[in-house]
Amino acid sequence: MSDKTLLFIHALTGLHPGSGTALDVVDLPVQRERHTAWPLIPGSSLKGVMRAECAGDNREDADVLAAFGPEPGAASYHAGAVAFSDARILAFPVRSLTGVFAWVTCSDVLNRLSRDLGLIGGGFPAVPTVEKDQAACAEDSPLIAHDGRLMLEEFEFSRGGDAGEIADWLAERAVEDPGTQDRLRSHLAVLHNDDFTHFVRNATEVVARVGLDYERKTVRTGALFYEEYLPAETLFYSLVMCSKSRLESHPRSAADILQWLCDKAPKTLQIGGGETVGKGFCAVRFAGPLQGGKQ
Repeated sequence: MSDKTLLFIHALTGLHPGSGTALDVVDLPVQRERHTAWPLIPGSSLKGVMRAECAGDNREDADVLAAFGPEPGAASYHAGAVAFSDARILAFPVRSLTGVFAWVTCSDVLNRLSRDLGLIGGGFPAVPTVEKDQAACAEDSPLIAHDGRLMLEEFEFSRGGDAGEIADWLAERAVEDPGTQDRLRSHLAVLHNDDFTHFVRNATEVVARVGLDYERKTVRTGALFYEEYLPAETLFYSLVMCSKSRLESHPRSAADILQWLCDKAPKTLQIGGGETVGKGFCAVRFAGPLQGGKQ
């Protein structure tokens, strides 16, 4: 087995990978890349939740220590063998006039995925070039209305190419549920970079959260705040790279470490804030063989 792969993350409920910095009227926004304002999930968050799930109650297990390193404050230190990159946005769900919703992405997102795959020895299909106000999608996509156009949120798009090969690649690797695989093949739309950026900046969910005074049945002073969530169905990916074990008492090859991680990792993770209100539950999947796409 290789010592590098991708981890795909599919939000099953609203997701809040928070930044902790209030912006404008939103008290708790999601974390975003500085240069693109696209959402991301910090690699440190992924490593933390993955460690907690793999370790369970046995935090001193040798495989856990070899893969993730010692607990903070341990007497002796060595680096863990597993590295997670920040999870990057892959596809974002947007309301559609027909077909209920679309997963939208763009050429910059897909070209970046192709470049990242090159780092770990994988291939990716050719990325279509799409003009503004156009969308590349399957020829028979349910997103296409009777007049041959797509209506995403309040914006109208003409079909500007095919994204079938990319949709097939993602469906086979990014999600495991057969129904979601079929839907991804027919509901993926590749947009112009600027159109995609507009949606990921402005089509998130902003929810008012309150704390009540139970005697008066009113909001407690200072207990009203606004929190931003990425909608359910958002897709991310993270690079996962392993080195050989640095735990002297537990030597393992990089491939063995990655195999252990893939076998031990759960099918779902809770990522970000809002666990007790049902937020952040994600299906996670390690990619299978990465070869076979066109570079």
